[in-house]
Amino acid sequence: MYIPSHFRVDDRELMDQFIVENSFGLLVSTENDAPVASHLPFHYKDNTLLCHVAKANPQWQDLEGQRVLVIFPGSHAYVSPTWYAGPGVPTWNYQAVHVYGRATCFHDEARLGELVRTLSSLHESSSDSPWSGEFDSRMLQAIVGIEITIEDIQGKYKLSQNKSEQDQRNVIEQLEEQGETTLAEQMRKSLAGS
Repeated sequence: MYIPSHFRVDDRELMDQFIVENSFGLLVSTENDAPVASHLPFHYKDNTLLCHVAKANPQWQDLEGQRVLVIFPGSHAYVSPTWYAGPGVPTWNYQAVHVYGRATCFHDEARLGELVRTLSSLHESSSDSPWSGEFDSRMLQAIVGIEITIEDIQGKYKLSQNKSEQDQRNVIEQLEEQGETTLAEQMRKSLAGS
């Protein structure tokens, strides 16, 4: 990912937290020299990413030992040049973390069951009546687990840091008016930290 210095995130803790908070990512690998991708929920633990795909999804068949990319997108929104005090161009503000690592596949039903329960527990925690985690174990035969050992993490928060403080405040105000409150809040944090 192209990352100009003013948009680069080097704080590993910040990127780790971003992955946890934006855990629905895009697994990109190659199959017959062509890129393939799957949108998946991930569990991040001990420098590894864990997920599973349907056995019917052919992406897993060429995955073993392959260096893969997982993209975790965050908040994003269009930024109009009319929001700046001076001249500008149309752009897009966003946050993203890219993870590079080696993939291995697993089929062990006990491990798959643990992964399904872990992912479900993470995403059911805010529910008033969370799912109990009980399912027909035969369903585990229809999925393949994927473990990605992380080799590199890159973070990019393009939040108008290359603009004046007044322009950044203008963008925050406009984003809030459009309901893009999460991105506006991230911009506010970035501005306070600069």
